[in-house]
Amino acid sequence: MTATHSALFSSIQLGDLELPNRMLMAPLTRCRAEGHQPNELMAEYYSQRASAGLLITECTMVMPGTSAFGSDPGVYSQAQVEGWKKTTDAVHANGGRIFMQIWHAGRAAHPLLNNGQEAVAPSAIAIDGETHTPEGKKAYTVPRALTESEIAELVAAFKQAAVNAKAAGFDGIEVHAANGYIIDQFLRDGSNKRTDKYGGSMENRARLLIEILTAVTEVFGAGRVGVRLSPLNSFNDMKDSDPVALISYLAEQLNAFDLAYLHLMRADFFGVQQADVITPARAAYKGNLVLNMGYGAEEAEAAIAAGQFDAVAFGTGFLANPDLPARIKAGAELNTPDEATFYSPGAKGYTDYPAL
Repeated sequence: MTATHSALFSSIQLGDLELPNRMLMAPLTRCRAEGHQPNELMAEYYSQRASAGLLITECTMVMPGTSAFGSDPGVYSQAQVEGWKKTTDAVHANGGRIFMQIWHAGRAAHPLLNNGQEAVAPSAIAIDGETHTPEGKKAYTVPRALTESEIAELVAAFKQAAVNAKAAGFDGIEVHAANGYIIDQFLRDGSNKRTDKYGGSMENRARLLIEILTAVTEVFGAGRVGVRLSPLNSFNDMKDSDPVALISYLAEQLNAFDLAYLHLMRADFFGVQQADVITPARAAYKGNLVLNMGYGAEEAEAAIAAGQFDAVAFGTGFLANPDLPARIKAGAELNTPDEATFYSPGAKGYTDYPAL
């Protein structure tokens, strides 16, 4: 091991799990779950990458009729639970650890991807833009604002997803509260214009996240639950009037749970909102802080060694390099990701990237 990467390769206690290294595989949508059904090809893909300190799956639907991508997996049926067991068994057989990222798309779910089912959100505000549907690119539809009783059903769906993930053999779950999907839509004031107890103040906008975390930690225990936040990311037409105050508030609230980790996206895909969210998150949050977005091994190593955060989540690095930790340790060249196959069906650009 090179001295330059000693921090990345040091072990870490993440909640209930001891990880052999600090390189997590970030959740990556890959659209290989035809009919929302996890399969053998996905099991091969994840098990190839089992040398990560922790694998986090792609976003996984907690209830039907909430697809944003068409071939995104779910975890709401017994068949899906059985399908996911293939992945957890294969990852564990290769010595890995894996969390399922559980998710509801909210207003990012297009009716054409969901048998005509209407999209829902905190408020009746459409995403400005278009998405891919079976009928070509179409504008996002105006979602219907959820009632309070429907919000309670949503919390119950996340809890059932945790129950199902546990039954499928996952080591834990990550609650997807980032990137402009339902929880994030509640968190940020650009998409949440509610006047009830789920809107207005930061406390009210965070209420859904807190209720979901309370529910899922009853299933797995807090030491097997993480949460992902993206206070700056404008993906899915998102914005907040004060992202730094928001991450400071959320980080403080999360301390009460003693979660396995807080997974923070440090930037905006499109560079619209820019700020330092790492420093306030580190100052407020007492647990393990995992950072993500555009890190290479050198930058992550230096930041972890300096105590800025505790672990890093690599996305495209793991996508294109099933043996990424071994390559970093050896100082070997990395495979180039093939963007044309990120979301296409089949093994090409998925399970055929070479190991060293």
